[in-house]
Amino acid sequence: MLKFEVPNFIGFPYTELFMTFFTADFCDEHHEKIQVLGPGFQNYGGIAHCNGQIVTVLLNRHNGDLIKLLRDVDGTGKVVVVDVAAEYYAVVGEKLMNFAHQNNYSGMIINGYVRDTAQIKDIKVALYAIGTCPRKYMVPMDGALNVPVSFAGVHFVPGDYLYADRDGIILTKLPI
Repeated sequence: MLKFEVPNFIGFPYTELFMTFFTADFCDEHHEKIQVLGPGFQNYGGIAHCNGQIVTVLLNRHNGDLIKLLRDVDGTGKVVVVDVAAEYYAVVGEKLMNFAHQNNYSGMIINGYVRDTAQIKDIKVALYAIGTCPRKYMVPMDGALNVPVSFAGVHFVPGDYLYADRDGIILTKLPI
C-alpha cells in the first residue's frame, strides 16, 4: 500500500495552511467593524487558530465555574473568554483543555495564566494566555458566566464573535 505524507517544512502542520480566515485580511476588509486585542497573548494550545461565538467567564482566581462550563456545556462554535484580572495563578491546564476538546470548544482566550504546557501543546484547542504559572488557586470562589468583560483594550460581549490566528485576536459584533 502506498502511503503519502506531507512534510512539515515550515514549522506547523500542513492542515493549518488551510484555515478559512486570516485576521490580517479581516482587518483590511472590515476595519470599521472590528476590535483588535492588545499585545502580550501567546498561544499554548495544539492549534494555531480559532473562531466562534464568545462565551465569557469572570473569575476571581479560582477556576471552578470554568471547570463546570468546559466539562458540562457543548462548546460547538464557541470561544471562551476568561477574565481573571491577570492574577498570577494558572486557571487552565491539561484537565480543562481536555474538557474543552471533548466538548468541541474552538479555543480560549485567558486574561491570566496557564500551566501543564508540555501536555496541552498537543490538545487540538487554541489557548491564548498572557503567560504560564505552575500554581493554581485552591480556595473555591464564585465567578460569573456570560457577563461583559474588558481587558487588553477591547470589550468582550457574550454572543459577539472572535477570530484568532498567528497574527492576532479580533472581535466583531456579527460573523464575518
